[in-house]
Amino acid sequence: MRRSLLASAALAMMASAAHADMKVGVLMGFTGPIESLVPNIVAAAELAMKEATESGAFLGGKKVIPVRGDSTCVDAAAAQAAAERLITSDRVAAIMGADCSGVSIAVANNVAVPNGVVMVSPTATSPAITTLNDRGYFFRTCPSDARQGEVLAMVVTARGIKEIAVTYTNNDYGKGLADSFSNAFEAAGGKVALSAAHEDGKADYAAEVGALAATGVEHLAVFGYVDKGGKGIIQASLDAGAFDRFILADGMVGESLIQAIGEALDGSVATAPGSDSPNAKKFIAAAEKAGIKGDSPFAGEGYDAAALIILAAQAAGSTDRAAIQSKILEVSNAPGERIGPAELGKALELLAAGKAINYQGATDVELNGVGDSSSPYKEYEVREGKFTVVRIH
Repeated sequence: MRRSLLASAALAMMASAAHADMKVGVLMGFTGPIESLVPNIVAAAELAMKEATESGAFLGGKKVIPVRGDSTCVDAAAAQAAAERLITSDRVAAIMGADCSGVSIAVANNVAVPNGVVMVSPTATSPAITTLNDRGYFFRTCPSDARQGEVLAMVVTARGIKEIAVTYTNNDYGKGLADSFSNAFEAAGGKVALSAAHEDGKADYAAEVGALAATGVEHLAVFGYVDKGGKGIIQASLDAGAFDRFILADGMVGESLIQAIGEALDGSVATAPGSDSPNAKKFIAAAEKAGIKGDSPFAGEGYDAAALIILAAQAAGSTDRAAIQSKILEVSNAPGERIGPAELGKALELLAAGKAINYQGATDVELNGVGDSSSPYKEYEVREGKFTVVRIH
């Protein structure tokens, strides 16, 4: 009798697991130096989950449920603790995130990869991630800063700037981007007069700005965070009359910077991942319909990161973690029917019928063998207190 009861209980547990919905971790910096950027990224990712759930086509009618965790963007210990909770307590099938490169690397090395859990980051851009020993469990829908540094150098050179000072946030993201930009700029004939790190969270950046201004150059590249040190460097530069033209990267492109600094930023230039392709335009329209700023930095990448997890599970016919990992590259690349944004229901039906798909999504995503994405960049110029797209690279 006891053996019969145990067997029945085991079967009931198996049946429950077979019919369980899929939880997806959303590990992003809800607090920290990019917290003003995160809401749109997360909303876009959760839009993909909602779209899949409402289609009724995901694994025979299962739901996709987001479970949030705060990476803080900069506190590796806190990010790892949040990921540990998502994986062990919440039992997520995969993680959409993390965001900043340093915490993404820490979570991958110490929590996700050892537990066999896929991470798909929409924002971790450090070149160091390309060579991460991730056993094939880390992917990103944003391009590497190895490419962004080259694009920024090209933008600066094309504007006739011959000499520049560089300040960068003192972490994997900042140093990787500063190195990439400096190497490309100098290869093009430019000169970096000084490249110096800054720490986030300081109340006063007068000393850092003073050292940069002592070079005598007119332009300052700021590779930092929109809500922390990068903003502080710009404000201190303007207050001291040291610099009034800035070169910015993706971590600095946000409305909160415009709100803080205003038209004093006019004439500054920046880059961030993005395009004006038909898929990009379609995503922006779908996002805006849902009350999301689809053209905000990394929103499309957030949607695509979640979509890839969902489609991989469908292709595998399972929410098993290893099964999801085995299908990410398959659904993201050719061959197969091209799938754009707001077409997840169609994609799920095709996969359920045993057909191949080539997910393009909001960013025309294409992943290489190590899980890196290659996608274009928007070049912005601040005009009348607004980031304005001037061309696509």
